[in-house]
Amino acid sequence: MNNPLPATGYLRLPQILGNPKANPPVPPIIPVSRSSWWAGCKSGRFPSPVKLGPRTTVWRVEDIRSLLQTR
Repeated sequence: MNNPLPATGYLRLPQILGNPKANPPVPPIIPVSRSSWWAGCKSGRFPSPVKLGPRTTVWRVEDIRSLLQTR
């Protein structure tokens, strides 16, 4: 994994799925499309999001780390 995860905290969707248009580009932790990610969250395949505000959705680093260990 090129992008080391912090010990605790939250990740936004571009940090998880990557953002090739950013400067510098952000490599994906989990290389799936946005629609596949949201479908996986709905079905339970991926962790559930946490709403911090009306326009801010994040995922717990601990949940992403456990997802990577099970893959």
